[in-house]
Order: sequence, then C-alpha cells, then structure tokens
Amino acid sequence: MTTVDDETARPGRRDPAPALEVSRRPNPLERLRHVWRYRELLGNLVRKELKVKYKNSVLGFVWTLLNPALYLVVFSLVFQEVLRVQIPYYAIFFLSGLLVWNFFSTALTAGTMSITSNAQLVQKVWFPREILPLAAIGAAMVHFLLQAIVLVGALALFRRAPSFEYLPAVPVAFLVLLVLAAALAIGLSAINVYLRDTEHLLELTLLAWFWLSAIVYPYSLVADRLGPAREWIASLNPIIPIVITFQKALYNPDPARFAWYTNSPTFDPNNVLADQAAPAIPDHPIGWYLTHLAAVGIFAVVLLLGALWLFGRLEDDLAEEI
Repeated sequence: MTTVDDETARPGRRDPAPALEVSRRPNPLERLRHVWRYRELLGNLVRKELKVKYKNSVLGFVWTLLNPALYLVVFSLVFQEVLRVQIPYYAIFFLSGLLVWNFFSTALTAGTMSITSNAQLVQKVWFPREILPLAAIGAAMVHFLLQAIVLVGALALFRRAPSFEYLPAVPVAFLVLLVLAAALAIGLSAINVYLRDTEHLLELTLLAWFWLSAIVYPYSLVADRLGPAREWIASLNPIIPIVITFQKALYNPDPARFAWYTNSPTFDPNNVLADQAAPAIPDHPIGWYLTHLAAVGIFAVVLLLGALWLFGRLEDDLAEEI
C-alpha cells in the first residue's frame, strides 16, 4: 500500500501544500467575494426576514409607516407645543433625520442578533456567515424605502420641494450609512455569540446615540454650544454628517424659499421663519457636505475591513457557541 510519505518521496512530484495554507482564513476582500457569490441566498434571507417580522400581522408593512408617524406626533407636541422650540416645518426637519436613524438603528439591532436568532441554520448548513447580518441590513433597507413615503407625504402636505442642488449628496450619504451599518453589524453579530450582553449594551448605546445626533434639534445648537474651536468634537459622531446632509437636501431651509410665507403677518407674525430657518442647518456649499461624508466613508470602509477580519477570527466556533 502506498503511503503519503512514499508518494511525496517520488522524484518529480510536488510536495503537498502545508496544512496551514489549506486552512488559512480568507482575508476581508475574499470574504466580500464569497458573499457576492452567495448573493442569491442573501436575497432569499432578506425576504425571509420580512416575512417573519410580519407573520400573522393584520397591518403588515403598515406598521413600518406608523413608526415615523408616531414619532413625529410625539416629538412635535413635546418640542413645539411644550418646549416651544420654533423650527419651521418641523415635520420635514424631523423626518429627514429620523429616516436615517431608523434605518441605522434597525439594521444594527437586527444585525447584531442575526446569528443567534438563526442558530439552527448556522448549525446545519455552511454558507458565509456574514450574510446573516447583511440580510438584516437588506430588510432594514426595505423599511427605509417604505418610511420615505411618510417624508414624501409631509413634503406634499406642506407644498415643499427638496433642494435640487444638494439632492445628489443624498445617495452618497446613504451609501456611507450603509457601509457604516454593515461594518458595525458584522462585527457585533460575531461578538454577540460569545458575549450575549452585547445586544443589551447596544440598546443603551443607541438610546444615547440618538440624542447626540442632531435629529430632534438643529445642528446649529451643537455648533453654537461648542463654538468654532471645538465644533470638531461633533464630527466624532459619524452619524451627524449623514443626518445633516439629509436635512440640508430634504428639509431645504433656504430663507428665500420662505418669502411667500414670511411676508404674511397672518402666518408668521413674529418673523420666526425668517429668523430661524437659515441657521438650523450649516449653510455651506455641497462640497463641504461631500468632504465630511468622504471622511466618514473612509472611516466606515476601514471599520468594515476590521469587522470582517474580526469575524474571521471568531467564526470557527460560532456553531458550537450558539
């Protein structure tokens, strides 16, 4: 009988590759290629996520529309009626930022729990595990598109149009948001398998993060409190450039666009719109917004590569740890 040693000792035969090479972990870029090859499975898992979420639900996807609508009613009452914070067209201002946040928080929460909630699938079948948090993000994208209907409705109700000058920055901002969400979801999904406190810690973190992201109040308040010398501190929050880009393009607080409204003492006796519309969002050219988005985008890409590397280090025992 021929042994492995006999075979490898024959002249002219190439030595087999070391076991280390055979079992080496794929690098982050190879992992992305694996995910692309399984894109059909990714699509199926996105559909499964949506079906499971609304299984036996009477209203179904209507719940997705009610979420931002309820937030809008509550925050409008609190900030405009109770606290008397005067922001023109607050509904559009708030929804522009809430749209970003709802996608981000939903993607992060569902993505973090995606592996533990699909334990049986992970234990039975092999596939790139990164697909699970990405499927959660895909489902969140569907909710994002549906909730955008509420914002479009608000624009139509108040007869407002977005800023066509800044509108091209919105897809860029969403792409950056998508990469950032994917990076955090992939990394946290693997950590959560080994440390189940992760999902509870994330819940608290997202609560604080929401209030630090200039969604319910204008960014100008942050800039004024910090001052020009310390305004860079706000840029440490990667969500802020994305939020204010959406607000600048969709809320469109241009004083000239309020002329028909502010000239009427019946509608604006205290000249609130003329005084407060302009400073609510940074009045910079589109290049300023794109530069800040580029900085967050670079950070998000580096974070994604790091998350994929971490995932590779932790994935060997995922099935056993679940």
